[in-house]
Amino acid sequence: MCAQWFGNIGKISLPTPFPVGDVNVYVVKGDKLTLFDAGINTKEGWDTFVFELSQLGYTPEDIEQIILTHHHPDHVGLLDYFSEDVDVFAHEGAERWTVRTDDFQQVCHDFYRKSFTQFGLPRDPEPVIRQMQAPLKFSCKGRSLTSYLKEGDRLPGLEEWLAIETPGHSQSHLVFYREKDGIMIVGDHVLATVSSNPLLEPPRKPDMERPKPQVQYNDSLKKVLQFPVEKAFTGHGTEVSKMHDLIDRRLGRQHERAMSVKEMLKDEPRTAFEVCKQLFPAIYKKQPDLTISESVGQLDYLLELGEITVHQNDNDILYFSAKRS
Repeated sequence: MCAQWFGNIGKISLPTPFPVGDVNVYVVKGDKLTLFDAGINTKEGWDTFVFELSQLGYTPEDIEQIILTHHHPDHVGLLDYFSEDVDVFAHEGAERWTVRTDDFQQVCHDFYRKSFTQFGLPRDPEPVIRQMQAPLKFSCKGRSLTSYLKEGDRLPGLEEWLAIETPGHSQSHLVFYREKDGIMIVGDHVLATVSSNPLLEPPRKPDMERPKPQVQYNDSLKKVLQFPVEKAFTGHGTEVSKMHDLIDRRLGRQHERAMSVKEMLKDEPRTAFEVCKQLFPAIYKKQPDLTISESVGQLDYLLELGEITVHQNDNDILYFSAKRS
């Protein structure tokens, strides 16, 4: 971890307890000194941030505003350490996670309980739900947003930067593009060495259907292909200099994996959980959020292509079958 400047963009890497490793945050000079993303809510994370920020020549009190790529705990946790005078901007969908009212936590619980029943988990889903929600202890404890960012907005104090909505990895995900030099701050939308996980989340409104994050994510990847990106600054790991090539490879590999899932469904119908166990036999118990989301994502993708069918039995469990040739 060693803070460094790339032009007027300062990169700081902060420790996390998650398998993905360190998370990157960025200090950008402009009309307002801006922090992109806010790391994880631990004392070690804050102490590291303060030290690394000093290597760039600043203190936390110099930060005038914070802009979030998305709402995951390792990107919003340190909001608790900043004064309420510091403005915070993000997609509208992030605020329910940065504030987390009792009502919203109940919405999440009900959504996951219903979903896991439909996906065919054989036992009480409560332990899995608790395991999925455990990382929230590293999030901020309740920070409202100053204002929302949406597709096409110019960033306050950084008018050269454009906000682009990229749902998939999260429903609140945004990337930020600077046209003059092709720089993009991409959060977890694209990572250099690993694929981002499109994660299951409750819909933004009660009357909306369940989001299909893998389908959304593919569409969002294709969206950023429209922009001539010279360098992408990522939420984890190193920068990406050939993003279009990387996206093409990721889309191709995801399609191949989906076709392998279709093969699993040729002999007999399977639940999403049965697919999950076959795809991830070694880790599905340790990382249920990632593995179940990935499995459901592949099934959503195959349904979108018309490659498989789904039916619901009398116990509300969904069974997926490959279409006959």
